[in-house]
Amino acid sequence: MTTGQGSRRLRTAILTCAVTIGTFAAIPGASAEPILASCAQGWTAETVLDGVGNLENLDSDGHGGFYVTGILDGYLAHVDAAGRFEKVVTGLDHPAGVRVTGDSVYFLTGDGAGELPGTLARYDIPTRAVTTLLTGLNGPNGLLLLPDGDLLFSNIGVVGPPSGISRYRPSTGEYTRTWSSLPLTNGLALAPDGVSIFTGNLSMNIYRIPLDAPNEPTVVTGIPRLLSVPDDMEATRAGALFVADHVLGAVYQVDTVTGAACTIITGLIKPAPFLRNPPDGATSVRIVRDGETWALYVTSMDGTLRRLRPPPGFDLTPADPRR
Repeated sequence: MTTGQGSRRLRTAILTCAVTIGTFAAIPGASAEPILASCAQGWTAETVLDGVGNLENLDSDGHGGFYVTGILDGYLAHVDAAGRFEKVVTGLDHPAGVRVTGDSVYFLTGDGAGELPGTLARYDIPTRAVTTLLTGLNGPNGLLLLPDGDLLFSNIGVVGPPSGISRYRPSTGEYTRTWSSLPLTNGLALAPDGVSIFTGNLSMNIYRIPLDAPNEPTVVTGIPRLLSVPDDMEATRAGALFVADHVLGAVYQVDTVTGAACTIITGLIKPAPFLRNPPDGATSVRIVRDGETWALYVTSMDGTLRRLRPPPGFDLTPADPRR
């Protein structure tokens, strides 16, 4: 985050949430351990890439690799199937959500309280050209590509009036600034029914929003069953929702029917010699083909991209049929 007033306000809000639930203390050597039950048994984790700054978001390139954003170092990068890392766009202001479709990589800048007005941009893979599609956005963060080709993006900025979730149609340029008025939202995921989405916000709740009724959200889970500040997320066909927690440095598995939640991995926090400086934990999750099955890939502010493989027999098939 920046060191300006907006960034301080956002960081203060996040810290207040974490301290309130008694799971984080900003003292030397403090750690943040989730208090949810663990369901990590059978899951395995391995490092795909590390030492690349502060990873904010990722999406599959469809060929065994990924596009990722580095929020503090200001880049959009490609990681190929062999793990080779290349920055393809640099000099960006706090890049955030990224989504790949065909030869286009859509990405956001100005995450949270960036120094400049936020933007939605498109990177063309064959030509490496960057086109700015929207500007003047209020801290855009999460990004989702809908089945009809439209893009949704959340706005978590604190430098102007809340703008909730916005919708943009690449085919026509049609832009709805406040498609859903749910404030301070972050990660976005398509639900298994294909006609609703999941999102979370600083109220420590996760919501379901119908695509045909965007101002009628319902709570999926929250306090006391899920004590977190949820970041990016992705759902499975079977109804599990995986959520990155950028304050507590964990990934949660949420039952979207009952609201029950558990922890599949912890400790994904950027090392700090003195005080922690949230948000510094897990930032994004994405379900991607892993040979004949699926794996969950996780980015974190510790600069590491990890692959999490589920226990045998676990149905990790993503809700989005395009994966």
